[in-house]
Amino acid sequence: MSDVREKIVALQKYMESRILGQEDLVKKLVITLIADGHALVEGAPGLAKTKAIKTMSQCIEADYNRIQFTPDLLPSDITGSEIYVAATGQFEFRAGPIFANLVLADEINRAPAKVQAALLEAMAERQVSVGGKQYKLPPLFMVMATQNPIEHEGTYNLPEAQLDRFLMFIKIDQPNASTEHKILRLVRQEETESDSSEREKACSVRQDDIMAAREQAHNVHCSNAVEEYLVQLIMATRHPEKYDESLRGSIAFGASPRATIALDKCARIHAWLEGRDFVTPEDIHAVVYDILRHRLILSFEAQAGGLTTDAVIAKLLQIVPLP
Repeated sequence: MSDVREKIVALQKYMESRILGQEDLVKKLVITLIADGHALVEGAPGLAKTKAIKTMSQCIEADYNRIQFTPDLLPSDITGSEIYVAATGQFEFRAGPIFANLVLADEINRAPAKVQAALLEAMAERQVSVGGKQYKLPPLFMVMATQNPIEHEGTYNLPEAQLDRFLMFIKIDQPNASTEHKILRLVRQEETESDSSEREKACSVRQDDIMAAREQAHNVHCSNAVEEYLVQLIMATRHPEKYDESLRGSIAFGASPRATIALDKCARIHAWLEGRDFVTPEDIHAVVYDILRHRLILSFEAQAGGLTTDAVIAKLLQIVPLP
């Protein structure tokens, strides 16, 4: 266990040294990678969202593709299409940029619904269908989609049902003044020096190591009491009035069973990254916001009253008794 975990932790620490002020983003991306899931990241421009996934791809044995989503993008621009080859007189499939280990879907909300659906189908089924044939995606496959929260002109919001396909919805904010100074110094250093030696130390992560990490994290023990606490948190999103009458009518739709599975998996991985072979309520708390914030649909009254999903999750953590 220690060898694989040390490699993953070294990868995480290296990424944190290059992506300053976004330690939470880095950790959640590592968890998403080990959980075999996909992440949706929301934040203002310039917060190193692209750099984070690109740095991760440079440090592991993986192919990386970036797709810039635009209003005129077509589904075939992502999945690929069949091309007629005059020399052979036959159609041949030319794979699109989705055929990579790590894929950055930049500004996913700028593309129309058909393109979003093509990407989300590939994420869920791990294959694409073109010309009546299915083409499998790589065993190691992770999508990090980004969206800009400050500009809505010419954007297409992802439907709530499709948001559920993302394992995590990570929100990031601007760094503080101290971190801003560090970012300035790091950029100046990167312009004059190469970090290849540091990256080589963190680049010993192979795809086999990631698969081994998944297996080891799966074997992390979750006691019956902690499992019951996890389930009660999910139940509280569906029937909040049973736990606190003040939340009656605040949640229109609670979390699906997919959220239960995601919360269990990510809590186990968080415990594994912390060097423990058992899950605690703190592991659940560390990932619950990212798991639930895109899976809860608040009622109109709650939204009109200024209530946010994060505020509701915080309230649920208060009212559901700890094991």
